[in-house]
Amino acid sequence: MRHDPGPAFRALHVPGVPFILANAWDIGSARMLAAMGAQAIGTSSAAHAFTLGRPDGGQISRDEALAHAAELVSATSLPVSGDFENGFGDAPEDCADTVRLSAEVGLAGLSIEDAAPPDAAAYPPDLAAERIRAASAAARALPRDMVLVARADGVMNGQYDLDEALRRIAAFEEAGADCVYIPLPPRFTDLARICATTRLPVNALVAGPFTAHARTEFAAAGVARLSLGSALARATHRVIREAAAEMFGKGSFISLGQSIAGPEVDALLSKGARG
Repeated sequence: MRHDPGPAFRALHVPGVPFILANAWDIGSARMLAAMGAQAIGTSSAAHAFTLGRPDGGQISRDEALAHAAELVSATSLPVSGDFENGFGDAPEDCADTVRLSAEVGLAGLSIEDAAPPDAAAYPPDLAAERIRAASAAARALPRDMVLVARADGVMNGQYDLDEALRRIAAFEEAGADCVYIPLPPRFTDLARICATTRLPVNALVAGPFTAHARTEFAAAGVARLSLGSALARATHRVIREAAAEMFGKGSFISLGQSIAGPEVDALLSKGARG
């Protein structure tokens, strides 16, 4: 069996001492993030979709997501976690199969949402919990460690309120999840409430208004993990948009003069590569 990154990845999940799960979208971005100090890499379903010219939301197949994840696993020596939407199927066994396949490509963890693409409709509570129960059973049966993150996405998607999300993560905890995640609750102060209602490590998404808060504030709330989602990829696309608007609109190339030098990029790619 190849090296198991799971135990090291699990050890990073300490409530009140949040690490940053750096979401990458290709080998180059993964290596740059590793070189700059990332402790773990995450895939991003949206950022991956962007690289293929597709919109976010159920546009990536399981085979494509696993192949992409395998590339990131090979890119650096860091543990990698897969952002695998609804587990690529509605049935609990679909989630279990995704867990087993995730282990085969060398992932240290994965997250599964309680919403079905493409319209992000929330699964009924009992089915949502059963899906996590099946995924957890599959993870525990593996010959390697696997950190299973159960997501309650209905608050972010406008499908249910925070009270319902809290009931769901309690059910996910009982079903065997290792970490829980309610992306973008209504207020930053809700994070402390979320952390107080579970014994599990809590992931928080650093996107939108939550980017105004420092790592120390997330720590004070009790958060264990900070994921970026597609925020870093979107920031990169913002640079492309602004430079393109300048070039094609004004005929100016000033923005290009602010880019990082080639030798510095080369050095970071080399430093972040798998040893």
